This record gives sequence, structure tokens and C-alpha cells, in this order.
Amino acid sequence: MEIRKATHRDYDELMKIYEDAAVFMAENGNPTQWVGYPSKEMVKNDIEKGQSYVCTEDEEILAVFVYFEENDPWYAYIEGQWINDEPYGVVHRIASARKKKGVGEFCIKWAFERCKNLRIDTHKDNIPMQNLIKKLNFEYCGIVYMDDGSPRIAFQKTK
Repeated sequence: MEIRKATHRDYDELMKIYEDAAVFMAENGNPTQWVGYPSKEMVKNDIEKGQSYVCTEDEEILAVFVYFEENDPWYAYIEGQWINDEPYGVVHRIASARKKKGVGEFCIKWAFERCKNLRIDTHKDNIPMQNLIKKLNFEYCGIVYMDDGSPRIAFQKTK
């Protein structure tokens, strides 16, 4: 598997993956996290900003995610405490095409290789993602809030 930046040519496939991920979440006890999310504009913006990545194998897209190394406004306030206040990387909007097992783990490990101070969050009902985050030895830090005020469970992993 390989990771590369997403391009506008990938857009339709990325939207299909995100739509399928929302169905998967609903089928697995998380019907509200990704209703209408991410928006078309958000996905296009992620690509334009160079923050959207795809995991591929033999040029087939297996997953999509956002990765960047800058302060995330969603993480400015936390009910709890981050491990540290050093510069950090962020993973958001990770979604698998469900064509191969272990793809989400591969993507998060790729991000951690680039930045050994990584933050991630997920919805309280997203048990598959919580299990993956815990498997990868992220530490629970507290609760953060999205732009719409909805809470997310926040985790961080350091060296």
C-alpha cells in the first residue's frame, strides 16, 4: 500500500467512499456522525489545501483521510488535557473503501511516521474507530467540540 496526496481527479471516488462510510457507521451503531458530512465543499477544500490523502494499492483507492501539521481550531479548547502543547499533526475524516483490512491502521501509522506528536478525535458512537485508536496506543485526553458544538472524544500519541 502507498499514500499519496489526493487530486481533483479523485474527487468522485472520495465522495463515494465517504458516503459508504456513513452507511457503514449507521449500520454499526453510529447513525449521526457523518450525516451530510463531509460536504462536497469540504472535500474539495481538503484537496486544494493539499491536506487530503489517499491510500492506494495498484492505483486503486482503498481509503481517504485528511492529514496536516498545524494548530487545529477544534483542538484549541479541550475538556481534559492534551499530553503536551508542542507542534502536532492531525488526522481527520479517515474512511476506508472496505476493500482490504488494515487500511485505516496503515494510514494512521503513516501519519505518525511523519509527526511523532499526533492528535485524532472521533464520535462517542464510533466504536470501530475508537478500537483502532486504542490498538495504536493513543491516549485518551478529553472532549473537544466541532464547529456545530457536537462533542468528540480526543486522543493523542507521542514518541
